[in-house]
Amino acid sequence: MWQEISRFGKKLVAAGLVESHFGNISLKRGNKMLITRSGIALDEINEKSVVEIDLDTPSSLDTIASSETIVHRAIYKNTSALAIIHAHAPYAVIQSFIEETDSLKPIDSEGQYFLHEIPIVHGGAGTPELAENTARALREHRGVIVYSHGTFAAGKILEEAFVTTTQIEHSSKIKYYVELHRLSKSHR
Repeated sequence: MWQEISRFGKKLVAAGLVESHFGNISLKRGNKMLITRSGIALDEINEKSVVEIDLDTPSSLDTIASSETIVHRAIYKNTSALAIIHAHAPYAVIQSFIEETDSLKPIDSEGQYFLHEIPIVHGGAGTPELAENTARALREHRGVIVYSHGTFAAGKILEEAFVTTTQIEHSSKIKYYVELHRLSKSHR
């Protein structure tokens, strides 16, 4: 299973959705989860880059797992997700700063069809507040934007979570450039 996590780590880096050692990936397996370790580069994942931890009971292994383990755990416990990707998608982060509502409504046809709207959730990285807000939003949405921090996307398989991550970023980018164009036209 670490090979699948590695494959999507490389895809996230190649797509510019994570930088350096940021972002994380997990898979649910029974009452356990496989999650990337803290501080690893997602395009260099090997068998030692992933740790298996219990979904119900935190343990000493949590200290080497991703700093977002608490969020992944809450998502698995409160949704039907079996795979999660957390990325630091730059246009999604930008939109979290400039969007004036608690969700981003895509203006591109694919985003409208596939995502409908993307909640913008709040909470510090790796905090119970972020875990609760993200898990609640993912009960009814494929993905969320975390204010100033990136995206979380959930699915039945990593491919589904990856597609949602890329679609959130695509919709965020399209909306950013359209709004920038409108703003520049209004200042002429």
